[in-house]
Amino acid sequence: MAAEIVNPRSDRDSDSDMGQDGGAEPLDSFDPAFALHRGGKMAVQATVPVRDKDDLSLAYTPGVAKVCSAIAEQPELVHDYTWKSSVVAVVTDGTAVLGLGDIGPEASLPVMEGKAILFKQFGGVDAVPIALDCTDVDEIVETVVRLAPSFGGVNLEDISAPRCFEIERRLQERLDIPIFHDDQHGTAVVTLAALRNAARLSGRSLGSLRAVISGAGAAGVAIARILVDAGIGDVAVADRKGVVSGDRDDLTSVKRELAGFTNKAGISGSLEAALEGADVFIGVSGGTVPEPAVASMAEGAFVFAMANPNPEVHPDVAHKYAAVVATGRSDFPNQINNVLAFPGIFAGALQVRASRITEGMKLAAAEALASVVGDDLAADYVIPSPFDERVAPAVTAAVAAAARAEGVARR
Repeated sequence: MAAEIVNPRSDRDSDSDMGQDGGAEPLDSFDPAFALHRGGKMAVQATVPVRDKDDLSLAYTPGVAKVCSAIAEQPELVHDYTWKSSVVAVVTDGTAVLGLGDIGPEASLPVMEGKAILFKQFGGVDAVPIALDCTDVDEIVETVVRLAPSFGGVNLEDISAPRCFEIERRLQERLDIPIFHDDQHGTAVVTLAALRNAARLSGRSLGSLRAVISGAGAAGVAIARILVDAGIGDVAVADRKGVVSGDRDDLTSVKRELAGFTNKAGISGSLEAALEGADVFIGVSGGTVPEPAVASMAEGAFVFAMANPNPEVHPDVAHKYAAVVATGRSDFPNQINNVLAFPGIFAGALQVRASRITEGMKLAAAEALASVVGDDLAADYVIPSPFDERVAPAVTAAVAAAARAEGVARR
């Protein structure tokens, strides 16, 4: 039996939800976000009928026993006769939720539900939100490993750094299904796609660009890695204490590794110092970059200030100095939005039953996403809209092809 995640709209009585004092107006009365979220944003819907005893005997006992016995004898049949190969677990511990921080598993559920319906709407992939009431790395890994038989892939979401790196690595070592931390890799794929098009617009190659990333957390590290893999000229990453470089003695293991494959120029000191003469600024940290630092960048620079809700460089300031400006917000052009990547990446991986998502698959996703823009390329259009219906099919096809080329596809 398969199932489909849907966005239910029932006849729930909102008037029954009174305030804590028993008499206050429901929150729905004041804010449409609460009205939309009432009762949750998703449900499970059967895709086979159960209208009579014959249907019941096929969908459940005794008919289901034949299928169970066949799977027990040939475990690979689980992919053909259950929903396993078309469903993703969206797993969080609630420690790094959007810009809200460590708000706990219950408070993270609206976001995880939202992620699940985006999987379905933009990639045709079913997804189940799972909020774990634990933050210990070992406990999270063991829990997900035990849940894995039910799923074709795992999307890790809103887990704080640096734990997210180890959790992803250990899960991929133990499981033969795709493990993907979207805060890292989804952001990286979309950023690379936008940067490819910005470079194309200006007649430059990635290899001619020097980039500076503000933020050495999950997104910053993943962006740096994919830019290096894609052939960026150079990239330096700055955290709160300045540029991550090998001469610092306060680096975590993740940042020591980061220092090993970035910053070929050997820059040290502040973010502002690193920006002088830089071609690209990528912000995934919050805070504010002083305008003089933006003004010191190279002529025709690109500013991708992606913090939400307040970009590190406001677009009005960035446009004074930059040829291309992108943010993480939907009310400005060139939104760097993960929904452009993760639905198609998982759809492609699941389509071929990939055992993992490789660096080559991510690069292929970025290339496909960039290509959707095509001849419409402009300074205010270096990345397509999430509602562009060409996006998910293009990414899906590219990821599936890359999985086959890299030998991780199983069909």
